[in-house]
Amino acid sequence: MNQNGKTTPSPFPIPLAEMRERYLNLYTGAVNDVLRFNYQMHATSLPAAFAPLREEMKLAGMAFTVKGGPDITTEGEFEMRAEMLEALYADSVVVWDCTGDTVTSQWGEVMTMAAIKIGCRGAVINGIRDTRAIVDQGFPVFHKYKANTGMLGRFRMYHYLKPILMGEVIVNPGDWIFGDIDGVISIPQAI
Repeated sequence: MNQNGKTTPSPFPIPLAEMRERYLNLYTGAVNDVLRFNYQMHATSLPAAFAPLREEMKLAGMAFTVKGGPDITTEGEFEMRAEMLEALYADSVVVWDCTGDTVTSQWGEVMTMAAIKIGCRGAVINGIRDTRAIVDQGFPVFHKYKANTGMLGRFRMYHYLKPILMGEVIVNPGDWIFGDIDGVISIPQAI
């Protein structure tokens, strides 16, 4: 249950908490092999550049997708971020399609605190800052780079909870996201 009292019903035959625990006892290579051999799925791995902030970090949860990109406009940006955080739900993993941005940090201390309060289980994002605060909170973040440059006036969120493209993989809201030291994979909710 998140801060707004919202509970996300499990679309799977078992509760989300049990599903998470089962995944966290596995490793991505084994899951990737099952997807490849049993389901003939060859594009499940998100780009290899996404690495855990700390090697021991693992994440598992339902995809909460966000799309954004480099943009100098600021009108409505804070309101959209607030709306996105209000929509975030427990047992989710925030997955950001950042349209190739390599300059700004889309995730930091404030986003981490809000996500933890809601019951979010991790984030997959291009850039992070406030690294010490994220580490101290023990929040699993898989990222491409660190930068002290904030988003406002350089990057903006366009939408959330719509399909996004992460490398070769289409990630839909509600797909299962699993990450460990070897990277991040997306498992379609349908299977």
